[in-house]
Amino acid sequence: MRLDDERESSYVEDRRGEGPVGPGGGGISLGTAMMLWPLIRPLLRSRIGWILLAIGAFVYFSGFNPLSLTHSRSSRTVHHARDDREAVFIKKVLASTEDVWSSLLPRYGIRYRPPTLVLYRGSTRSGCGFAQAQMGPFYCPNDQKVYLDLGFFDELARRHDAPGDFAQAYVLAHEVGHHVQNLMGILRKVHALQQRALRMGDKVRANHLQIPVELQADCFAGVWAHHARQYLEPGDIEEAIRAASHIGDDTLQKQARGYVVPDSFTHGTSAQRVRWFQVGYRSGDLRSCDTFGR
Repeated sequence: MRLDDERESSYVEDRRGEGPVGPGGGGISLGTAMMLWPLIRPLLRSRIGWILLAIGAFVYFSGFNPLSLTHSRSSRTVHHARDDREAVFIKKVLASTEDVWSSLLPRYGIRYRPPTLVLYRGSTRSGCGFAQAQMGPFYCPNDQKVYLDLGFFDELARRHDAPGDFAQAYVLAHEVGHHVQNLMGILRKVHALQQRALRMGDKVRANHLQIPVELQADCFAGVWAHHARQYLEPGDIEEAIRAASHIGDDTLQKQARGYVVPDSFTHGTSAQRVRWFQVGYRSGDLRSCDTFGR
C-alpha cells in the first residue's frame, strides 16, 4: 500500500507506553501475577521475604516495571522500532478511512464523525470494559473507539498465515466499518434484537444475529478499498482476501478443535467473509452491503 507521503490521523490515543491494566482498572495483570507466583511464594515464608516483597511492591507502584529487566536493551529497541513503524502505517490507513467516509457518507444522508483509534500493548480500559490483546482488535460503540494491540498483526502473519500491509489495513477498515454501522443506527437495532433473544434463552439466535453485522463490516471495508484505490499496489486486494479467508469461523474452529460448530458462529464462514469484502470492493456502494436481507 502506497502511503509514504500521506498524512497520519490525529484521532489516535497511543497508550502503548502505559503499564499493564487489570480488569479492575489498574495494577499488575493476572497473567503477570501468575508468572511471578513461583518467585513470590518462597518469600512469604520469612520475615526478610515479606520485607523484600514490600520493597518490590513500592518500587513497582512507583512506576518501575521489574519485568523490563528480563529483556535485553537491543531486543526492546528492535521491538519498539517495528512497533513504531506499524503505528505510523496504521495511522495513515486511519486517515485514508477518514477521507473516504467523510466524502462518501453525505451521499447517503449521513454525516461522518471519525472514531478514535486506541493503540495499546497487553491490556487497557475501554468503554465496553476490560480490553486485552487476546481479544483481538474491536470497536466499542459506547465510546466510539477502535482498540488495537499491534501485536495482533504478528498473530495475523504467523498464526493465521496472512502477512502483508494491506491485510493489516483490511483489519482496521473492518473495525471502522463497525463505526459506520454505529452512525447508521445498525448496531443499536441488532443489539436490541440480541438482548431479546438472550432473554428468551436463545443464545444461538443471538450469535447468528452478529454474523450479518460482521459480514457487513467486511463489505464496508471493501467499499473503503474501492474508494482508496489510488493507494493500492499489485497484490494488495489478494492480501485482504487471504486474511478474510483465514479468519472465518469455520477455519478458526477447525484449527482450534478439528471440527466446526455452526451454532456458535458469530462472524461468518471464510467464504462468506471473502465474498462480502469483494462485493463492497467491486461496487463501492453501501447499498450493495445488505447482508441482513440475503
